[in-house]
Amino acid sequence: MTFTRRSALKMTAGAVAAPVILRAHDALASSGSIKVLAWQDYIQPNIAEKFEAETGIKLELTTFGSNDEAESTVRANGGKGFDVVFPSITNVAGYYDDAGECYFAPIPDAVNVDAVIPAFVRDSAGLGGVQNGEQVVLPFDWGTEGITLNRAALDISDADLSYGDLFGPTTVGKAAFRQKSALIGVGLYLNATGEVESNRMLDVYKSEEDARRVFGEIVKWMIARKDHFGAFWNNATEATAAFKDAGCVIGQTWDTTGLLLNRENPDYVYRAPKEGIITWLDSFGILRGAANPEQAVAFMNFMLTPEVGGMFANNTGYNSAVQGAAEFASEEFKTQFNEVYTAEVLSNMWWWQSDTPFYAPVVNEMVEIVTNA
Repeated sequence: MTFTRRSALKMTAGAVAAPVILRAHDALASSGSIKVLAWQDYIQPNIAEKFEAETGIKLELTTFGSNDEAESTVRANGGKGFDVVFPSITNVAGYYDDAGECYFAPIPDAVNVDAVIPAFVRDSAGLGGVQNGEQVVLPFDWGTEGITLNRAALDISDADLSYGDLFGPTTVGKAAFRQKSALIGVGLYLNATGEVESNRMLDVYKSEEDARRVFGEIVKWMIARKDHFGAFWNNATEATAAFKDAGCVIGQTWDTTGLLLNRENPDYVYRAPKEGIITWLDSFGILRGAANPEQAVAFMNFMLTPEVGGMFANNTGYNSAVQGAAEFASEEFKTQFNEVYTAEVLSNMWWWQSDTPFYAPVVNEMVEIVTNA
């Protein structure tokens, strides 16, 4: 299983008003093909072959390695040339043409929206999934950043686990984190305790003044407890080394870090802090300039089946947004997924928001202060 985050329509009026159930011969009577623009590791051969075998539709796949690349490709083609595209949901707001019209079409009624975890559909609206009052993309897959801890050293229950435990009485010199992410995790903790009001860290996206107010207080709080800093990390290798080599017993990490450590040593567990687990979300949708809209519906519905969601999880190590997909993943994946992502956790996620022009410069400034502390 690969555990890297990245290796690199308006439909016609008739299609929207009178959605149909697509059968293979219906598609073949049209163009019999679909053009998909997806992340490099998303549509692997086992999924592509299964789709073509079950539908009779030929899949023409183009891949990309970054959101900027995907957006520029769609823009360069004037929103045409592809039927289905997989953007990170926080980037959907950039998919507009020069006339101010979204490149993505409203999701047709024939797409099985109910297959997606309901909380994800709900939260997707505020993350970019809804444009001009209409759902234009659906959640497809996701990953998280929570707490990895060594339970042999810190016996903290799942219910009590908090971002604040990074700075607990027994974690001096033993806490690991990525600085820019810890600003959010610590901020969620301080908001929950009432020490720094931040509207659950959403205020940092409102204005530069709000971002500086909130992040400034968080940085002061962290620096006052800098003796807890055990290791900083910026990639998966460094995160793992923080525990294996630097002696950390707790850290704010990506899900893959904790889950891989758990496979080697069951003392390590990856869990969601009670303030909410930090989550990224990728999506997919149909371009309004799609040449093959019916085939696009068939493709989306295929990708939204639990069996294919399980195949996707096994292929990539990412979590499918399809309800029940984990039941079709490997036993190892399924066990870890069900241990971490309970119904309570899935209903209490904190989603990365779309960056604002002032956000990154302020965060970079605060990260430097923490790093140099």
